[in-house]
Amino acid sequence: MARRDARAAPAMTGPRAGASAPRGADAPVFDATRLAQATLEVLAANGDDAPALARRQAARLARLVDVARAGSPLYRQRLKGVTPGRTPLAHWPIVRKAELMQRFDDWVTDPALQLNALREFIADPARAGQAFAGRWQVWESSGSSGEPAIFVQDAQAMAVYDALESLRRCLPHPLQRWLDPLGLGERYAFVGATDGHFATYVSTLRLQRLNPWMAARLRCFSILQPTADLLAQLQDFAPTLIATYPSAAALLADEAQSGRLAIHPREVWTGGETLSAAVRQHVQQVFGCALCNSYGASEFLAIGWQCSHGRLHANTDWVLLEPVDAQGHPVPAGVLSHTTLLTHLAQFAQPLIRYDLGDRLTLMAEPCDCGSPLPVIEVLGRCDDALQLAAPRGRSVTLLPMALTTVLEDEARLFDFQLQQRDRHTLVLRLPLPAAQAAAALARGCAALRAFCDRQGLPGIQIVGEAGPALQHGRSGKTCRVLGLPAAR
Repeated sequence: MARRDARAAPAMTGPRAGASAPRGADAPVFDATRLAQATLEVLAANGDDAPALARRQAARLARLVDVARAGSPLYRQRLKGVTPGRTPLAHWPIVRKAELMQRFDDWVTDPALQLNALREFIADPARAGQAFAGRWQVWESSGSSGEPAIFVQDAQAMAVYDALESLRRCLPHPLQRWLDPLGLGERYAFVGATDGHFATYVSTLRLQRLNPWMAARLRCFSILQPTADLLAQLQDFAPTLIATYPSAAALLADEAQSGRLAIHPREVWTGGETLSAAVRQHVQQVFGCALCNSYGASEFLAIGWQCSHGRLHANTDWVLLEPVDAQGHPVPAGVLSHTTLLTHLAQFAQPLIRYDLGDRLTLMAEPCDCGSPLPVIEVLGRCDDALQLAAPRGRSVTLLPMALTTVLEDEARLFDFQLQQRDRHTLVLRLPLPAAQAAAALARGCAALRAFCDRQGLPGIQIVGEAGPALQHGRSGKTCRVLGLPAAR
């Protein structure tokens, strides 16, 4: 999965057979009836042709507009004069994250969703995976596009995610799955950001609570801890399936190749960052396993899935994706977009209609040889670098970009920044602010980075703060937030 909100890594959603309906106000969101209906609809869409898929989309879009107009003052205003089926979608207004968060109470369709209460809820890490007010799953996006946000998922949205993840994720070992349909022989490891209410972490905790019998076989491992500790924990757990970011998968492969990690996963799931062909080949060769990539977001958890031919398909029966240029006009198939507009066809509590997702993608014109009616997409996401720094006694320590951005966002509350490696002993933190305004923020950021480097066994690293310079943009058009040495890129 290549996208700008990288902490939405490959999701482990989808209750296994035997999952029980949760009880209690704080239980995770799960509705067996809705899941059964969503499952049937996902299966039915697999046999659609293009006209049938368009009809399915149109019906769901019309219902979404009705709900949004009835319950959301913001959308009642923004959709004035819009008639589904008559007004071309390209003529509908575009909405953006900053506007939606500023008008949160007008955006949501249920008055029980109060922004202050939601902020209080996600401020408590112990409540990750629980339901808010007994009705909604809640997660926060990272601030990788400069504006953190809170997203709520009702029972309908969660049922759709569960069905999509369960039925469309490519299974590289179908015979093994047939012999063990409940996954009783698997040990699942999520390696990622575990310090907040992030989408994949919340989804993993939800899965544990829905399936208590597999809780001991599904564990989360923080990328913020020292690498040696992470390796020791994974070695002890011996996962058969790992879900993580491409940069973390590459690090684990490096450690396995060097002999410091002896695990034998049968599958690695990646997402949250751009997966290069080189990283894919490296991970598959070192571990001798299949690698499955996916594409998702905090806004819609299961946007795309990798088929057996290795191509990424968009779940357009439940999410509309519009690749557009800088003026918001549609771009032709085969052309890389400036950004992408997303419409969530399964979410009614917090409608997203022509929402500027910020990702650049190409919608391919030709069908895939796998036979799926769903369109093939190629996503150009963020390509931050892993940093190789000098440690005492001639050692080298790798710092993952996701760990570094998490530290700066969560501990220093910085969202618009760039961290660049000057040499093996020096990091430069840049903020696009005048010096007087940046002083306090730079002090927070440098202190957080020093503490993190100390925990990683890098006590001698120098952190330099700079204010004012424009931040460098990468091929994706987004700010490159973590830059390694030029020779390493």
